[in-house]
Amino acid sequence: MAPKSETLASHSFSLSDPATGDSSIDPLLHIIKIFPYSFLRVPRFRLKLPSFTLPSAMTVYALLLLTYFMVVSGIIYDVIVEPPGIGSTQDRFTGAVKPVVFLPGRVNGQYIIEGLSSGFMFVLGGVGIVLLDLALDRNRAKSVKVSFASAGVSSVVIAYVMSMLFIRIKIPAYLR
Repeated sequence: MAPKSETLASHSFSLSDPATGDSSIDPLLHIIKIFPYSFLRVPRFRLKLPSFTLPSAMTVYALLLLTYFMVVSGIIYDVIVEPPGIGSTQDRFTGAVKPVVFLPGRVNGQYIIEGLSSGFMFVLGGVGIVLLDLALDRNRAKSVKVSFASAGVSSVVIAYVMSMLFIRIKIPAYLR
C-alpha cells in the first residue's frame, strides 16, 4: 500500500520550507548560507578516545572515608550557618575568658572543632571495624592478625568512649 500524499508532504523539508525557519526571500542570504559549503569540507579528525584506568581499591576506600568524614563532621552545616571555630565563656568567679569546644545545651548547633572531633571519632570507629575484618583473614600471619585485632578493638572502644563523652558534655543529663 502506497503512503498517503499528506504524510509525504509533511515530512519533506526544503530550504524554502517555512516549517524549517530558513525561509527568506533574500537571495543574498541564500548564497551566503550555501556558497561556503560548496568548496569547504569538514576535515577528517583522527581523535582517540581517552582511556581511563580504574582507581585502586585503596584509593576508592580513602575517598569514601574522606567523604564520610566530611558528611558526619557537619561540613554542610558549617558552610551554610558559618559558626565560629571555637566558643568562649567567662568564668563567674575570676572573670577570665575560657575557650569552649562544645556548644552546650544545643543539639542542633555546633562549633567547627566540635564537628571535626566528633567526625574523627566516627571515622576511627569505622576504621576499627575494618581492622577487625582484616584480622579474620586466614592468609595472614598470626602476629599480624593479633595486631589488627588489638588495633581494631582499641579503635572501636576509644571511639565509643569518646563519642559518649562528647554527648555527655553536649547534653549533661543524657542517659542518667
